[in-house]
Amino acid sequence: MNLRALLYFDELVRTSSMRAAAENLNVAPTAVSRQIENLEEYFGAQLVERTNRGIRLTAAGRLLAERAGKTLRELDHVHQLIEDLKGLQGGKVVLYANGATVANVIAPVLADFSLRHPRLRFEVTISSAREAIEALAAGEADIAVTLFAPPLAGVKVRLSSEVAYDVILSRQHPLSKAKEISLTELMELPLALPDRGFAARQTIDDLFDREKLAPDPLFVTSSLDMLKELVLRGAAVTLLPELSVRREVEAGLLSAVPVAEGKAIRTAIDLCVSPDRQLTAAAKALVEFIESYMGIPNTHR
Repeated sequence: MNLRALLYFDELVRTSSMRAAAENLNVAPTAVSRQIENLEEYFGAQLVERTNRGIRLTAAGRLLAERAGKTLRELDHVHQLIEDLKGLQGGKVVLYANGATVANVIAPVLADFSLRHPRLRFEVTISSAREAIEALAAGEADIAVTLFAPPLAGVKVRLSSEVAYDVILSRQHPLSKAKEISLTELMELPLALPDRGFAARQTIDDLFDREKLAPDPLFVTSSLDMLKELVLRGAAVTLLPELSVRREVEAGLLSAVPVAEGKAIRTAIDLCVSPDRQLTAAAKALVEFIESYMGIPNTHR
C-alpha cells in the first residue's frame, strides 16, 4: 500500500464519484480505479460499490475512510511541523469559530496577524461549539474559538478571556458619550437584538428577566451585520462586545457604552486546542497574538 492510494481513496470518499475525484486529482478515472483496486487487494476486502449515482462505501470502506482521513491529516500536520523548522515562512492554520459574534471578534485579529505574516494561509469555518470541538478531536482544526460554550471534555482550553456586552450606539446618538446606560434607560430606546436562536439573546433575556423588565425590540435578526448597520444608521441601539465593533468605534462611527451598575452580560471566549496534538509554529503564534490583541484578563490552562 502506498500513500498515493490513500490520497486517491480520500478524494473519492469526498466526491463520491470516480470522475470527479479524477478531475480534482488531475488524473484519469482509470488511475483512481486502479489505486482503489490496490487498496482492496491490500486489505482483502471490497471497499466501494459502484451504483448509477456514483460510488457507495461498504462497511470496510467506511471504516477505512474514517481512519484514512485522520491519518492523512496527521501526516499533513507532521509536514507542517517539519516546515516549522524554517520559521514562519509558510503553512496554514485551520480555525473553527463558534457563531457570528466570535467571527466578528476573530476577523480583525486574523487581518492584523496576516499583515505581519503574509506567507501564512488561514482556513476559517463558522460553526456551532460542538462542531468546533469535534473538528479539534478529529484533527480537522488547529484552534477552536467558542462563545457561550458549556464545559467541554477532550479539549484543552489554552486561553479563556471574559468579555462584556456593551450598549452599542451611533456616535451621533445623544447617549453616545454617556459613562454608562442603565437597563431601565435601555428599555426606552429602540432596540435591535439577535433572534432567540442565539445563546447571546437568551442571556440578554435572562438579564432583563432578573430585573423584572420585558424589552420589546424594534428589530430582531439573525444577522450581526444587520444589527451593526441598523445602529450605524441611527435606527436602533444594540448589545454587543466592544471587540466586535472595534473598527467602527476607532473610526468614530459607533460608541460602546457600559451597562450601569455592573449588570452587563459577561461571558468567556474560550480558545481551545487539542490536548494531544502539538501546535504548529503558525498556530502557536496566532494563539499568542489573539491573547495580546484582546488585551483583557485571561487564564491559561
